[in-house]
Amino acid sequence: MRPTPTNRRAVIVAGLRTPFARSGTVFRDTNATELSRFVTRELLYRTNLDGGEVDEVIFGQVVPSPLTGNVAREVSLLPQLPRTIPAYSLNRACASSGQSIANAHDQIVLGHADVVLAGGVETLSDIPILHSKRFSQVLVAASKAKSLGQRMRLFASVRPRDLAPVAPAIAEPSTGESMGQSAERMAKENGISREEQDRYALQSHQRAHAATADGRHTAEIAPWFGGPDLSVVTTSDNGIRPDTSLDALAALKPVFDRRYGTVTAGNASPLTDGAAVTLLMASEKAFGLGYRPLAAIRSYAVRAVDPGWQLLSGPAWAVPAALDRAGISWKELGAVEIHEAFAAQVLSNVQAWESQAWAERVGRAAPVGEVDWDRTNTMGGSIAIGHPFGATGSRLVTTLANRMVREDVQFGLLSICAQGGMGFAMVLERV
Repeated sequence: MRPTPTNRRAVIVAGLRTPFARSGTVFRDTNATELSRFVTRELLYRTNLDGGEVDEVIFGQVVPSPLTGNVAREVSLLPQLPRTIPAYSLNRACASSGQSIANAHDQIVLGHADVVLAGGVETLSDIPILHSKRFSQVLVAASKAKSLGQRMRLFASVRPRDLAPVAPAIAEPSTGESMGQSAERMAKENGISREEQDRYALQSHQRAHAATADGRHTAEIAPWFGGPDLSVVTTSDNGIRPDTSLDALAALKPVFDRRYGTVTAGNASPLTDGAAVTLLMASEKAFGLGYRPLAAIRSYAVRAVDPGWQLLSGPAWAVPAALDRAGISWKELGAVEIHEAFAAQVLSNVQAWESQAWAERVGRAAPVGEVDWDRTNTMGGSIAIGHPFGATGSRLVTTLANRMVREDVQFGLLSICAQGGMGFAMVLERV
């Protein structure tokens, strides 16, 4: 058996994404495979990477098509890549492409790979619509029927209610509660007001708009050519609202608790389509091929809480675990990116990191640290940019790594809350 290397480091060489678009808009006529192949092909072109150097492809997706269960394999079959490259897809909910990158890190550190393409995709415009269980049973039985009469009797037993379509639910199977309902609970239990949530959402839109206008976002986006003759070009995210205001946000009605709620469409991330991919290499491989890495992965951690409690509080546990594994403190972070599923979720986790009471709950002697908003989500976040479930982690890694180079900081951190009560955190370090 080949000995396991002990000094290998996985580095981020480059990252790219499609525009993130509200579901039912820009990408309504495409699918996850097309988006994933498009952005990967463009990344290979921009980095001038010989496809023969790639050892593995890993993609995350939360709601896959039943026709394409392994979107990563479809990516690895691009003409630019050898057909012998192994590939697999995974699902860690909203942290899926973060986990893709973590898995790529592990393969590189173990010496099993030198170059990995890791990313994720979601096309909620193209979600599978299912039959009811009763109608599915009839179809299966009809396929096994031995005569036309048997088939006719089975179909005659179908009732109108059996024909109602069933769409995938964005809810916890264990509790039946949606993430929005969980965000409402967190807002109430943690004392997060409607005004605080709206102010945070406004900040997200303003910062995302500024980062689009000055090119920080668009530098990370591969323009999409759509329409019948490919003449409709989309170069930026279409969920950003530069003209929104506190008054406009305050006028929106609560969605999940219409009487007493504070979570609205304005202070939550929208349903979004998009894909993102990150190029990782072993450090020595990257320098050997002439690349200057953006950052190295210093550590990562995943933690989980009871989904029936504060579902989206997983980062309160994952972040301190990742910092401990990195051997650094919160004060040493020069750049932070927090996934914005809901303003209530962000502000609840921030409250936890800064709280002595939460520190004791997490098993720590002192709070994790106080968030400096001049270093945190400086380019806006998912509330404005959008949140394709499987792609957000890769977007965050790319944005964080580019920020660290641009702002000349040594350590950066990202955190993601995810369905199932999970939290994901990763620490990056300048090489």
